[in-house]
Amino acid sequence: MTTTPPRLALPSYRRDHDSHPPLDSPEYRSTSLRHPKQPLVLLPHLLTEVTGPVLGPGRIGELDHDLTRQHDGEPIGQRIVVHGRVLDGDGRPVPDSLVEIWQANAAGRYRHTGDRWPAPLDPNFDGVGRTVTDSRGRYEFVTVKPGAYPWRNHDNAWRPAHIHFSLFGRAFTQRLVTQMYFPDDPLFFQDPIYNSVPEAARPRMVSRFDLARTRPEWALAFEFDIVLRGSAATPFEEEDEDDEH
Repeated sequence: MTTTPPRLALPSYRRDHDSHPPLDSPEYRSTSLRHPKQPLVLLPHLLTEVTGPVLGPGRIGELDHDLTRQHDGEPIGQRIVVHGRVLDGDGRPVPDSLVEIWQANAAGRYRHTGDRWPAPLDPNFDGVGRTVTDSRGRYEFVTVKPGAYPWRNHDNAWRPAHIHFSLFGRAFTQRLVTQMYFPDDPLFFQDPIYNSVPEAARPRMVSRFDLARTRPEWALAFEFDIVLRGSAATPFEEEDEDDEH
């Protein structure tokens, strides 16, 4: 008697219209130039797209998660601890996920040749970090709170303070990108990126002030859990859907 080996179940992902912004958000003018003009075609993932390369802790440097200690001097600005968990749709922790962040400095300027905002660069701050979630899906970064900056999307347009997040699964094709905002930012009302997300899902992009994780006389703390799917899923951006450079 012969037995049929079990088929490998490969994951596939469908767009969550209740959480994610539409591909064309006219108020966010950049989407009109780069959103697809034809209906999307859902392709199944192949084996090569869900395996390797391994994104393990061996590729992470000791200070990659601490953006305040990557140079000889300290960066200028309010130190903050940003921490949270990466969870699946059932609330289970996602371990070994590579989490990367990038952000502006305390003056609202990115270390990028394309940034024309005439705010000072900080020689002790690159604005990039990475870490890997532990067995309970937890991550932590130490950084400075980014500043707001103008971006010419509309009259007197300013981006609220935010930190970009990129999450990798077990392979580079398994990448999700989102932004973390800070609570009670007065610029939310006029930011078309924040407002392109369905209203009910916007709070999932806003971090929570966490007094228990502050470091006395040193740093404030914000908690930001990232849920990959389901009714509580964090809104994610489409690939390359970003205002920065």
